[in-house]
Amino acid sequence: MPVNIVAVIGGAIPTDVERSKAAELGCLLAEAGFTVICGGGAGVMEAVCSGARSKGGRTIGVIPGTDPSEANQFVETVITTGLGTSRNRMIVLSANAVVAVGGGYGTLSEIAYALQAGRPICVIGKWSAIEGVAAVDTPAEAMEFVTGHTGGD
Repeated sequence: MPVNIVAVIGGAIPTDVERSKAAELGCLLAEAGFTVICGGGAGVMEAVCSGARSKGGRTIGVIPGTDPSEANQFVETVITTGLGTSRNRMIVLSANAVVAVGGGYGTLSEIAYALQAGRPICVIGKWSAIEGVAAVDTPAEAMEFVTGHTGGD
């Protein structure tokens, strides 16, 4: 059975609301059996990994540097790249679906890569005006989007 991997992208310095939504999303993804892939750092990435791990979920962090200790403590599998922000493309191309939670221009680049690659993508908060992305308000709505586009439960 193939692994359903969901990329969760977002900023290293999120708002409290974004952090909370990312953590809730991580819990929901883990409970549904999805593996989370992200940039492995702080902020949204740490929150989604924390939520996923709290429910026994799997997490993958694709970090920009070469030192595995750069990953947040909730990343189960660290992939070191030495590629800086160029690793953003790897994150979305490794996923069956993408969810953005807030974020800045790094997140915007990942959204563009996902759209170029034809990955289904939804956004919570920012970036909802971009053609080709689905806007959702809650982690539960993001889960509905993900399961509707990946064949998940």
